[in-house]
Amino acid sequence: MRSDFTRRGFLATATQGALLGAGGLEFLSRLPSVSAAEAQMNPSMVSFRPEIEPLVRLLEDTPRERLLEEVADRIRKGTTHNEVLAALLLAGIRNIQPRPVGFKFHAVLVVNSAHLASLNSPDGDRWLPVFWALDQFKSSQERDKKEGDWTMEAVFEPSVPPTDRAVGCFRKGMDAWDVGCADTAAASLARGAGSQAAFDLFCRYGARDYRDIGHKAIYVSNSWRLLQTIGWQHAEPVLRSLSYALLAFDGANPAERDALADRPGRKNQERLKELRMTWNGGENKPSSVAELLAVLRSGSWDEASAKVVALINAGSSPQPVWDAMFQHAAELLMRAPGIIALHACTTTNALHYAFLHASDDETRRFLMLQNASFLTLFRADAGVEGGVEIDTFEALPGESKGVAAVDEIFAGLASDKLSAARRALDFLDAGGDPKQFTDAAQRLIYLKGTDSHDYKFSSAIIEDYKALSPAYRNRFLAASTHWLKGSSCADSPLVARSRAALT
Repeated sequence: MRSDFTRRGFLATATQGALLGAGGLEFLSRLPSVSAAEAQMNPSMVSFRPEIEPLVRLLEDTPRERLLEEVADRIRKGTTHNEVLAALLLAGIRNIQPRPVGFKFHAVLVVNSAHLASLNSPDGDRWLPVFWALDQFKSSQERDKKEGDWTMEAVFEPSVPPTDRAVGCFRKGMDAWDVGCADTAAASLARGAGSQAAFDLFCRYGARDYRDIGHKAIYVSNSWRLLQTIGWQHAEPVLRSLSYALLAFDGANPAERDALADRPGRKNQERLKELRMTWNGGENKPSSVAELLAVLRSGSWDEASAKVVALINAGSSPQPVWDAMFQHAAELLMRAPGIIALHACTTTNALHYAFLHASDDETRRFLMLQNASFLTLFRADAGVEGGVEIDTFEALPGESKGVAAVDEIFAGLASDKLSAARRALDFLDAGGDPKQFTDAAQRLIYLKGTDSHDYKFSSAIIEDYKALSPAYRNRFLAASTHWLKGSSCADSPLVARSRAALT
């Protein structure tokens, strides 16, 4: 990145039957199911591939009050779901500053969650999460303009290293917290390195520090996942944005000081050597879950990762480690429903995804240890000491069964989240279909959700439910009521706006 970086900027209660049917969202079926001349560009502004640039410019230039209508018209004329996703991601990357990695930048972070929500939706609902994300982009774009109108610049080509030096230059820039060096190296990685090699590098640096309460790791996993959908040909601006986001810090250069946010990463890098060579084998021991959960509830970040090493070296497989970490994140949300505990959940989701999909053995071990350490920092930041325990809270029998029981859970959720969790546990333990629960949860997010965290969280818990050992799934899913929407909440204004745009 050139030296002028700082001057220009880097770059009424509804019933379950109605919810599961097409009622209220039937207008979306008028769009195809998912199965404007290009304006002159400022030469200093990053440009995208010619096949996507016109659609990106449409999203950028169309007023918020007209965007849904314009995009609906393009879809009717043949624009695909993946094309809209690509344009939405790239428009956010070019127009919204990724520092801090959160706040208005959630318009970018939420794109993959909206995509996952679309995949989990009935055919008639598939466009609604994407339309919500389009409106979120315009809201963040307006905010960015008020805060200085940041725009990603074109890469400084003379400094882009050759492909065979890209990895070394990237590590050098990231280790020194040098924006310019990392930026040009990221461009070279996108042009010459494979997607897997790039992902392994980025997910390691995305997990090295605790700044921005997990958003760095979330951005890495979500952007890489979305690139698998829209195509690696769009990777260069994404990787450049990522490198800039991962280098966010306050105060002096982190390489020259000992900040709490950096201590787990430095210690766990050394601790990797302590793990047995066959760390990824072993037994799925329930006792390991209970032992780690106890440390996560009261121990330090150092004690948490040390416990993971001890359990693995004693013959445990990684599965009970992740079972305990998923449960503890959900327990934090039950004890202190709020933004900090929510990010304990979504960060664990992101780091687990990276753990599963990274190819480098050392990186995978590092991600597991970092997640354990981070959870104790989330606990401290949320001010959680004691409270309901996810492994012992009792089910609350309801009067209904099946779909009617799910209705009952969501009807009472807004007024009493813990009782809703207890009723959900009763429903699931009695053999209730978890998909009925998750379908209702996501449909209510479409109808009632007003925040990017609603989409991020609901997509994460549906995915993580399947990653847990069966013995822990019901309690984990029941705990999710603490950030889901009740059917008595008011509908999001966007539902009415979307209906008007698509009729």
